[in-house]
Amino acid sequence: MRVPWLLALTVLLVAFTPAHAEPADILISRQLAEAEHLRVGSTVRLATSADGADAREFHVAGIYEPTPDPERLGQVPREIRMHLPDLLQATRPPDVLAGAEPVEGINIRLTDPADARAFSRAVQGALPGIIARPASESTPAGPFRVLERFHLAIATVTILAATVFLLALSIMLVDERRETVGVLRLIGLPVRRLLTQILIEGLLVAGVGAIFGLGLALVSQGLINRFFQWRYDTALVFVHISPEVATTCVSIAVPLGAAATVCASWALLRRNGLRLVRR
Repeated sequence: MRVPWLLALTVLLVAFTPAHAEPADILISRQLAEAEHLRVGSTVRLATSADGADAREFHVAGIYEPTPDPERLGQVPREIRMHLPDLLQATRPPDVLAGAEPVEGINIRLTDPADARAFSRAVQGALPGIIARPASESTPAGPFRVLERFHLAIATVTILAATVFLLALSIMLVDERRETVGVLRLIGLPVRRLLTQILIEGLLVAGVGAIFGLGLALVSQGLINRFFQWRYDTALVFVHISPEVATTCVSIAVPLGAAATVCASWALLRRNGLRLVRR
């Protein structure tokens, strides 16, 4: 009586076992989809060896844009994202049992990103030997700090050179108005009033120049980003004029322009009015 029961159980298992399992879903990067002419709904075969042994079929469920990474600039990100069980099955060594795979890192997304430091301290306190830190601090920032200092040095040299050029230009412009300043001195206008007028004029000119520079930077920002994003096939933002950057530029340009105008005019205003009018 045991054989019929075994046969019935075998037939039941075969009836409920699908003849062909549906391919698992994966996501592919936009660059990979364009390079291999793939689209959503395509079926691909993936293997971990170059000869294609033990290849498995997967279903392309979507196409995504890879997260921009400055450290990988110039590299075409041909990437695939798959479910963790499928990834473990594809990459598990033959001598490792299922469920015993080593884990090097786990990414956890918090509801409130501001709790990242408190969460890392709690994890490290509860699990000695585990290193938990925010994702923004997970990669070394040495090259970017060097690049930031290099940009600061270039900006400092540029501002100093521009200040010297601006002062020389202001002296030339003030010297051309020597006769006008002499006439104003002769009709009785005091030096303090002339300096105030020159200061207001310098502030207006510097403000207009700062606004024009910001407008030019905003226009150039879009053109530069589009060109380099096309050149390197990435969504990385190369130039970004933030409100903080704009405020810093205006706070440096306007006082510097006004101070250069006043300094250039001070030596001229100290002269006698007759000497200024006389040729």
